[in-house]
Amino acid sequence: MKRKFVCVSCPVGCELEVELDDQGTLTVTGNRCPRGEAYAWEEITEPKRVLPTSVKVVGGELPLASVRTDRPIPKGLIPQVMELIKKLSVPAPVEVGQVLLKDLLGTGANLVATRAVARRACAPHEAL
Repeated sequence: MKRKFVCVSCPVGCELEVELDDQGTLTVTGNRCPRGEAYAWEEITEPKRVLPTSVKVVGGELPLASVRTDRPIPKGLIPQVMELIKKLSVPAPVEVGQVLLKDLLGTGANLVATRAVARRACAPHEAL
């Protein structure tokens, strides 16, 4: 298997060429630092991503709050994690950094808010 992709382990963004032979030997070229080889191995064997999305907010000044996982999760689990998130609604207020879901599907990653959403002020007729 031979692939080309850009390394995102550091700001340089090296263009990697990666080859995995039948014996499981990985050959990486194009990396300017050792992190490139580690990134290539992970990208070939078990790619992971930080997942940014949004969740419903009940009683908030905004209907949604932006969120993300606090660490990369296996790429193959993203559809299942999104199914959990689609069912989630959180009460306002929401604070930046607030953990909304812990240990997503056993990955150790938490879903954290990246935008604050204040509680909606009640109109006078709503208070009655």
